[in-house]
Amino acid sequence: FKDLGLLVVDEEHRFGVRHKERIKKMRSEVDVLTLSATPIPRTLHMAISGIRDLSVIETPPAERKSIETIIARFDDDIIKQAIEREISRGGQVFFVHNRVFNIDSMAQYVRQLVPGARVGVAHGQMLRNDLNRVMSRFIDRDINVLVCSAIIGSGLDIPNANTIIVNRADRFGMADLYQLRGRVGRSKLKGYALLLIPALARITEDARKRLAAIKEYGSLGAGFQMALKDMEIRGVGEILGSAQWGSVTAIGFELYQEMLRDAVMRLKGKPVRKEKEPEIRLDIDAYIPDSYCPDQHLRLGLYKRLSIAESEDVDVIEEELRDMYGPIPGPMVNLLGIARIRVMMKQLGIRKLESLNKSLRLWVDDDTIVDREKLVRVILDRRGKIDPCGIIEIGCDDKDVLLDEILDILSTLA
Repeated sequence: FKDLGLLVVDEEHRFGVRHKERIKKMRSEVDVLTLSATPIPRTLHMAISGIRDLSVIETPPAERKSIETIIARFDDDIIKQAIEREISRGGQVFFVHNRVFNIDSMAQYVRQLVPGARVGVAHGQMLRNDLNRVMSRFIDRDINVLVCSAIIGSGLDIPNANTIIVNRADRFGMADLYQLRGRVGRSKLKGYALLLIPALARITEDARKRLAAIKEYGSLGAGFQMALKDMEIRGVGEILGSAQWGSVTAIGFELYQEMLRDAVMRLKGKPVRKEKEPEIRLDIDAYIPDSYCPDQHLRLGLYKRLSIAESEDVDVIEEELRDMYGPIPGPMVNLLGIARIRVMMKQLGIRKLESLNKSLRLWVDDDTIVDREKLVRVILDRRGKIDPCGIIEIGCDDKDVLLDEILDILSTLA
């Protein structure tokens, strides 16, 4: 290219780091726009960390319906029912069998299982003319069940094909499953995805997580959320290396995130301010009752989310809890209040808070952003005191309004 200024990479998850970097080397100042329904962990993490800009398109085409995803053991009756249901409404079926050496045997199995089906075979090792002939017949509806490899994973838009069956779904990556599922439901009709796992053999834990995620994120435009889950399962990859997933285990993900965030801030010429985790000691009950959220894993997940949440995140978590479990009990209300207090203390530079003998004590850092005039006003209005070490003591007799009192004080100081 004589004057290359913009590089657009569609289906970015299909390219390796070396491929993309080689193109960029043609011109060092080239702008790059990457497009992907399911970005690879490395790319996604670079965007979240601020190294790349990120835009998310969540609006689906008009009248498009979400695809119902079903995970099942390989079973003749289930497969037959899925194929016959689609054929009965005049539709077509993709049957993905990603093993070319015995794909013809699988096609014969489908013919015997559903004698009324018109079965065709398509895979990447066929001669071009033969492949074109089969696909043309499928598009013309001469074939209503296409037994194929993962070659159909992108670029196909056949509105009449609204059921896809994926054999050995446990062997596919999350992005591959998402792309395959996206081949159906491309019209006003509802699409169905049947993901088959072995009838007897066990699948790996990672495969189980991938399948659970693809089922959970079934709504339209959920590719971004699913990519986040993929990053959680596989790791974030190497920013300066060529690995697109994994790594980071040597130092731990949270420390890695912190180091990366600081490096990005320095490169952008912004000051790096080390956040200190505040210490909070309050004599109140603050926990998630077992009777409110019975699932132990969900409780642990909520504790983790609240420990790192920002102010808006706490509001989102509270709304989710009301939707899932109903009215929030007292100890959980206290836990949400403490999460909000922790966020405000970090923002203000208050390193410690405790309640002791009907009083509140706050330890203020030397580099606090609290305005001194506001601080003096709070102390005077509440008949408090401050010692030379920066410890503020304020009276608080009523334990029932303790959290509200603290939030009011911190809001005044903000």
